Amino acid sequence: MSSTTILLERLLQAGMREVTTVESVTGGVAALAGIATRRDAPALFVKGFADTPDEGVFAAEAEGLAALRELGGVATPEVILADRELLVLSVLRPRPQTESFWEQLAHVLARMHLSTTHPRFGWHHDNWLGRRRQVNTWHDDGFTFFAQHRLLRWLGQPRVDAALDVADRAALERLCHRLPELLPDRPACLTHGDLWAQNVMATPDGQPALIDPAVSYTWAEVDLAHVWSTAPPPEAQRFFEVYADLTSLDDDWRTRMPIVQLRQHLAVLAQFDDEWGAGEQIRATLAPFRTRS
Repeated sequence: MSSTTILLERLLQAGMREVTTVESVTGGVAALAGIATRRDAPALFVKGFADTPDEGVFAAEAEGLAALRELGGVATPEVILADRELLVLSVLRPRPQTESFWEQLAHVLARMHLSTTHPRFGWHHDNWLGRRRQVNTWHDDGFTFFAQHRLLRWLGQPRVDAALDVADRAALERLCHRLPELLPDRPACLTHGDLWAQNVMATPDGQPALIDPAVSYTWAEVDLAHVWSTAPPPEAQRFFEVYADLTSLDDDWRTRMPIVQLRQHLAVLAQFDDEWGAGEQIRATLAPFRTRS
C-alpha cells in the first residue's frame, strides 16, 4: 500500500471526510508525509508512520509546537489533529532562499533562547527525536544531563554498538567526564531540539516558522550545532553571524560544534543505517579521547 493511500485512509477514519486526495511530499526521514486536498477548504499537511507509532508521539510533537509558539514566540503551523496515528497541520510555505530570511531566523532563535532560561535541564516528560524516545529527566547540572541523557543514553542501541568499538565507547565516556573542561557552563533554555534546515519553513507571509520539534530545556548551542553541522545552504551564513552577535557568543563557538552535535549523530546512528556517515563523524570527534590524556 502506498504512503498516500495509508495517509488518506487514516484521515477518513479520523472523520475528515472532506479530504479527497493526498499528495506525497519529501523532506523528512522518519515519517510518511503528504498534502491533503479538501473540498471547499484549504489543504492540510498530514504526517504518519507506516506502522503504529508509540503512544503519544504526535501529541508530544503538537505540545512541542505549542511550546515554541507560546513560550518561545516562534511561528509554527496550527495543529488540526494529533492522535496516535496522525498529525495534521496547517500548510506552511517553503523557506525563501535569501540571506534576509536567515537573518530573521537568527533574531527569532536568539530571542527564544534568551527569553526562556530555566533553572533546570529537561522537560516535564520524555518526548521523541524521530522514532526514538528522548529522555528528559530533570537535572540541575547541564553537564550531567547532557552526558547521561543526550550522549551515553545511546550506548546499548544495536546500530550504535555495531558501529562503535570498545575504544570508541570508552572515548565517549572519557569525553563525557571532561565536558566541564570542553564546554562553557551555560543555563538551560527552551530548544527546538531537531533544528536542521529541513525543519525551517515560512509562514504564508514569509516569516520564519519551525516544524518537527523535540523540545527540552537544555543548552542553546544544541540548536546552533544542529544547523551548523547539517550542510546549511550558502545563504544561511548570515544566520550564524547575526545569532553570534545577538547572543554574545565567544570566538570559540565553532570549535565546540562537533562535541555538541554528537548527541544528534548518535541519535541518527541509533535509528538508521549509517548512510549519512554519522558513525564516521562520531569517530572523528571521539578520536582525541581514545587515549587517556
